[in-house]
Amino acid sequence: MTVRTPETSTAPDTGERGPGPVKVRLAVNGAERTVEIEPRVSLLGALRDSLQLTGAKRGCDQGTCGACTVQVDGRRVLACLTLAITCEDAEVTTIEGLAAPDGTGDGQLHPMQEEFIRHDAFQCGYCTPGQIMSALGCVQEGHADEDADIKEWMSGNICRCAAYPNIRAAIRAARTRT
Repeated sequence: MTVRTPETSTAPDTGERGPGPVKVRLAVNGAERTVEIEPRVSLLGALRDSLQLTGAKRGCDQGTCGACTVQVDGRRVLACLTLAITCEDAEVTTIEGLAAPDGTGDGQLHPMQEEFIRHDAFQCGYCTPGQIMSALGCVQEGHADEDADIKEWMSGNICRCAAYPNIRAAIRAARTRT
Protein backbone atom coordinates (compact mmCIF):
# COMPACT_ATOMS: atom_id res chain seq x y z
CA MET A 1 0.00 0.00 0.00
CA THR A 2 1.35 3.41 -0.98
CA VAL A 3 0.58 6.38 1.21
CA ARG A 4 0.39 9.61 -0.72
CA THR A 5 1.73 12.67 0.98
CA PRO A 6 1.20 16.20 -0.31
CA GLU A 7 4.63 16.04 -1.90
CA THR A 8 3.90 12.81 -3.82
CA SER A 9 0.20 13.24 -4.49
CA THR A 10 -0.90 13.36 -8.10
CA ALA A 11 -4.28 14.78 -7.22
CA PRO A 12 -5.07 18.07 -8.92
CA ASP A 13 -4.72 21.24 -6.84
CA THR A 14 -8.25 22.28 -5.93
CA GLY A 15 -7.18 25.53 -4.31
CA GLU A 16 -8.45 24.40 -0.94
CA ARG A 17 -6.89 26.02 2.08
CA GLY A 18 -6.92 24.92 5.67
CA PRO A 19 -7.82 23.29 7.95
CA GLY A 20 -5.26 25.32 9.93
CA PRO A 21 -4.78 29.09 9.86
CA VAL A 22 -4.30 30.67 6.45
CA LYS A 23 -3.57 34.18 5.25
CA VAL A 24 -6.71 35.96 4.11
CA ARG A 25 -6.59 39.31 2.31
CA LEU A 26 -9.49 41.61 3.09
CA ALA A 27 -10.25 45.06 1.70
CA VAL A 28 -11.90 46.76 4.66
CA ASN A 29 -12.99 50.38 4.60
CA GLY A 30 -10.73 51.08 1.63
CA ALA A 31 -7.57 49.51 3.09
CA GLU A 32 -6.04 46.16 2.21
CA ARG A 33 -5.49 44.04 5.31
CA THR A 34 -4.10 40.53 5.74
CA VAL A 35 -5.16 38.33 8.63
CA GLU A 36 -4.14 34.82 9.55
CA ILE A 37 -7.29 32.93 10.46
CA GLU A 38 -8.84 29.51 10.10
CA PRO A 39 -11.09 29.22 7.03
CA ARG A 40 -14.14 28.72 9.23
CA VAL A 41 -13.81 32.13 10.95
CA SER A 42 -16.75 34.43 10.32
CA LEU A 43 -16.34 37.88 8.88
CA LEU A 44 -17.52 39.20 12.25
CA GLY A 45 -14.77 37.27 14.03
CA ALA A 46 -12.12 38.54 11.62
CA LEU A 47 -13.31 42.14 11.93
CA ARG A 48 -13.63 42.18 15.72
CA ASP A 49 -10.92 39.78 16.85
CA SER A 50 -8.22 40.12 14.19
CA LEU A 51 -8.68 43.69 12.92
CA GLN A 52 -10.01 45.28 16.14
CA LEU A 53 -12.93 46.85 14.25
CA THR A 54 -15.53 46.49 16.97
CA GLY A 55 -18.36 48.55 15.47
CA ALA A 56 -20.21 45.48 14.20
CA LYS A 57 -21.59 43.82 17.31
CA ARG A 58 -21.82 40.17 18.27
CA GLY A 59 -25.43 39.72 19.29
CA CYS A 60 -27.01 36.37 18.57
CA ASP A 61 -24.35 34.72 16.34
CA GLN A 62 -27.30 33.17 14.48
CA GLY A 63 -28.23 35.89 11.99
CA THR A 64 -31.45 36.88 13.73
CA CYS A 65 -30.64 40.21 15.42
CA GLY A 66 -28.78 42.21 12.73
CA ALA A 67 -26.29 43.75 15.17
CA CYS A 68 -23.41 42.50 13.00
CA THR A 69 -24.66 44.02 9.71
CA VAL A 70 -21.90 45.31 7.41
CA GLN A 71 -21.74 45.86 3.67
CA VAL A 72 -19.87 43.62 1.26
CA ASP A 73 -19.59 45.10 -2.23
CA GLY A 74 -22.38 47.52 -1.34
CA ARG A 75 -24.82 44.84 -0.18
CA ARG A 76 -25.77 44.43 3.45
CA VAL A 77 -24.77 41.12 4.96
CA LEU A 78 -24.83 39.52 8.37
CA ALA A 79 -21.16 39.25 9.29
CA CYS A 80 -21.81 36.47 11.82
CA LEU A 81 -23.09 34.20 9.01
CA THR A 82 -20.49 35.15 6.39
CA LEU A 83 -17.14 33.39 6.23
CA ALA A 84 -14.30 35.92 6.10
CA ILE A 85 -12.46 33.88 3.48
CA THR A 86 -15.37 34.35 1.05
CA CYS A 87 -14.82 38.13 1.15
CA GLU A 88 -11.29 38.09 -0.24
CA ASP A 89 -12.22 39.65 -3.58
CA ALA A 90 -14.80 42.05 -2.15
CA GLU A 91 -14.89 45.46 -0.49
CA VAL A 92 -16.09 45.28 3.10
CA THR A 93 -17.49 48.43 4.68
CA THR A 94 -18.11 48.66 8.40
CA ILE A 95 -19.61 51.46 10.47
CA GLU A 96 -16.05 52.71 11.03
CA GLY A 97 -15.68 53.20 7.28
CA LEU A 98 -18.73 55.43 6.79
CA ALA A 99 -17.19 58.58 8.25
CA ALA A 100 -14.54 59.93 5.86
CA PRO A 101 -14.33 56.78 3.68
CA ASP A 102 -11.39 58.33 1.82
CA GLY A 103 -9.23 57.71 4.89
CA THR A 104 -8.69 61.38 5.67
CA GLY A 105 -10.08 60.93 9.15
CA ASP A 106 -11.61 64.39 9.05
CA GLY A 107 -14.49 63.21 11.25
CA GLN A 108 -17.22 64.06 8.76
CA LEU A 109 -20.17 61.78 9.53
CA HIS A 110 -22.12 60.01 6.83
CA PRO A 111 -25.59 61.55 6.27
CA MET A 112 -27.23 58.41 7.70
CA GLN A 113 -25.18 58.76 10.88
CA GLU A 114 -26.14 62.44 11.12
CA GLU A 115 -29.83 61.64 10.76
CA PHE A 116 -29.66 58.91 13.40
CA ILE A 117 -28.25 61.52 15.78
CA ARG A 118 -30.71 64.21 14.70
CA HIS A 119 -33.71 61.90 15.15
CA ASP A 120 -32.48 60.30 18.38
CA ALA A 121 -32.68 56.91 16.65
CA PHE A 122 -30.91 55.01 19.37
CA GLN A 123 -31.03 54.56 23.10
CA CYS A 124 -28.51 52.09 24.47
CA GLY A 125 -26.61 52.15 21.15
CA TYR A 126 -25.75 48.47 20.95
CA CYS A 127 -27.71 47.84 17.77
CA THR A 128 -26.98 51.24 16.22
CA PRO A 129 -24.01 50.27 13.97
CA GLY A 130 -25.99 47.38 12.47
CA GLN A 131 -29.10 49.55 12.17
CA ILE A 132 -27.17 52.27 10.32
CA MET A 133 -25.47 49.82 7.95
CA SER A 134 -28.78 48.12 7.24
CA ALA A 135 -30.57 51.48 6.83
CA LEU A 136 -27.96 52.54 4.30
CA GLY A 137 -28.55 49.30 2.41
CA CYS A 138 -32.30 49.81 2.61
CA VAL A 139 -31.97 53.22 0.93
CA GLN A 140 -29.43 52.03 -1.66
CA GLU A 141 -31.66 49.07 -2.58
CA GLY A 142 -34.66 51.35 -3.13
CA HIS A 143 -36.68 50.09 -0.17
CA ALA A 144 -37.11 53.41 1.63
CA ASP A 145 -39.96 55.02 -0.30
CA GLU A 146 -42.83 54.03 1.99
CA ASP A 147 -42.84 53.65 5.76
CA ALA A 148 -44.21 50.11 5.38
CA ASP A 149 -41.28 49.24 3.10
CA ILE A 150 -38.78 50.62 5.58
CA LYS A 151 -40.42 48.64 8.37
CA GLU A 152 -40.34 45.43 6.32
CA TRP A 153 -36.80 45.78 4.95
CA MET A 154 -35.39 46.76 8.36
CA SER A 155 -37.18 43.93 10.18
CA GLY A 156 -33.98 41.87 10.39
CA ASN A 157 -32.46 44.42 12.75
CA ILE A 158 -33.72 44.20 16.31
CA CYS A 159 -33.68 47.11 18.75
CA ARG A 160 -34.43 46.01 22.30
CA CYS A 161 -34.98 49.62 23.31
CA ALA A 162 -37.80 49.95 20.72
CA ALA A 163 -36.45 53.05 18.98
CA TYR A 164 -38.14 51.92 15.74
CA PRO A 165 -40.20 55.09 15.06
CA ASN A 166 -37.07 57.23 15.38
CA ILE A 167 -35.04 54.82 13.25
CA ARG A 168 -37.64 55.01 10.48
CA ALA A 169 -37.72 58.82 10.77
CA ALA A 170 -33.94 58.94 10.39
CA ILE A 171 -34.08 56.71 7.31
CA ARG A 172 -36.81 58.87 5.74
CA ALA A 173 -34.72 61.98 6.36
CA ALA A 174 -31.49 60.42 5.07
CA ARG A 175 -32.91 58.82 1.93
CA THR A 176 -32.50 62.03 -0.09
CA ARG A 177 -29.02 62.69 1.31
CA THR A 178 -27.36 59.33 0.63
